[in-house]
Amino acid sequence: MELADEIIINAPKDAVYAALNDADILQKCIPGCEELIKHSDTELEAKVVLKIGPVKARFSGAVELDTVGAPDAFSLSGQGNGGAAGHAKGGADVTLSADGDTTILKYDAKAEIGGKLAQLGSRLIQGTAKKLAAKFFKSFADEMENQTVA
Repeated sequence: MELADEIIINAPKDAVYAALNDADILQKCIPGCEELIKHSDTELEAKVVLKIGPVKARFSGAVELDTVGAPDAFSLSGQGNGGAAGHAKGGADVTLSADGDTTILKYDAKAEIGGKLAQLGSRLIQGTAKKLAAKFFKSFADEMENQTVA
């Protein structure tokens, strides 16, 4: 499964990059996130509850950041396990470009799923993934605007 999109965030690029590395902000923005622990600048651990079609599962997983091109670009990869519901692994490449006082965030993500989740059908999974990504970026953009105003 692949997802790609471009989002305009009303905040300077440095602030957007800093927020994308702030575990508290990410936890607020990730749909269903119960816990997000930053072990280092490149390693995160997450616990997320998701409902995809008839399957509701608590996933726990690890995310690793590759910040070689930061703050203009970075990538992340991770994997999570939802017990009987299945598992997922994937990654995303993210680029940030300044456009005046705003930042253009582009992402290109790929994911593989297995277990019960994989049996739900690609259309349901793809649709849910798009909704979750849109929800995350809407929450993130709102959070950035609130911080800029404050």
